[in-house]
Amino acid sequence: MATSNDQHWFIGLMSGTSMDGVDAALIRTDGETVTEFGGCLTTPYDEAFRERLRAILGLTRGSDVISAVEQDLTAFHCQAVRQLLAQENLAARDIQAIGFHGHTIAHDPAVRFTWQIGDGERLARETGIDVVYDFRTNDVAAGGEGAPLVPIFHKALADHLPKPACFLNVGGVANVTFIGSDGELVAFDTGPGNALIDDFLLARTGHGVDLDGATAAHGRVNSGILGRLMDNAYFDRKPPKSLDRGSLSGEAVSLLSTEDGAATLTAFTVEAVSRAKYHLPEEVSQWLVCGGGRHNKTLMRRLRERLQADVVPVEDHDMDGDALEAQAFGFLAARTRRQLPITFPKTTGAPRPLTGGRLAKAEKP
Repeated sequence: MATSNDQHWFIGLMSGTSMDGVDAALIRTDGETVTEFGGCLTTPYDEAFRERLRAILGLTRGSDVISAVEQDLTAFHCQAVRQLLAQENLAARDIQAIGFHGHTIAHDPAVRFTWQIGDGERLARETGIDVVYDFRTNDVAAGGEGAPLVPIFHKALADHLPKPACFLNVGGVANVTFIGSDGELVAFDTGPGNALIDDFLLARTGHGVDLDGATAAHGRVNSGILGRLMDNAYFDRKPPKSLDRGSLSGEAVSLLSTEDGAATLTAFTVEAVSRAKYHLPEEVSQWLVCGGGRHNKTLMRRLRERLQADVVPVEDHDMDGDALEAQAFGFLAARTRRQLPITFPKTTGAPRPLTGGRLAKAEKP
């Protein structure tokens, strides 16, 4: 087992609910502190693969179709690792391990089930680097939500920040991490992030993103529909709690114009975050936003108005919001190798702090 001052380079890999590609990032860490961030990159999925991945979301049993997608997904990750090593002029021997999230296709902690596809053994074999993967299963099997996993990394990043501190990750699903004045860690999924907006615009325009929030900026929020969207017991449920990408539907806006639909779904994301702040132990004066949602100017503006707080991208604190989740899985790989916990009672509802992740050993020359 490594000592606490044993810092090494790790690679973190993330394929998120936006399904845009693989984020890969280098991080030098011992799983408790971070001494350096290295390079990062994104290996985009082509549209054909993205549609194949989308087609298996929600499936809970194995099939040849899922296996084929899993192998192609793993190939994208192998490519991302090779490209990152080449970009940074590093060799496999320079990396302690890879943290491989895989891609979540089904997540239902109520029945103690979660599934992240991705062949960790193949990734280790083809890269020549040890791989830590399957981070969520141990937590879910113990009765936890299995998500979010990034809070312990957020806490490390917030070491130098005034407390309380609050991170808001707006990916496909949005989640919040609260670090209290006494170091208390609370985290949960707030509700929709970008997924409903992206899916709506993909169906309407063929482009699955509201670039800069421009479409929503030209629309009007339908307050009646927004009220129906918020009429969901999830938002009042006490954390910890988590959502699958398909847990919430934007079908209610289907009769609205493209602009009004985008505006209403953007307001849905904002309103869910606003409701979430009442579950936080202390008042928060600044929200640090990461994930793709921080690029949406309309979303950021409406968050500031609704939260009546300072809402800033994490870049304002010298962090890389595009690389942060990938960095987190490098950090979690370091924790797993040292048998440190990655989930906690107030982040996932785990019965106690739990370790997680499986190790696939690479064959060393």
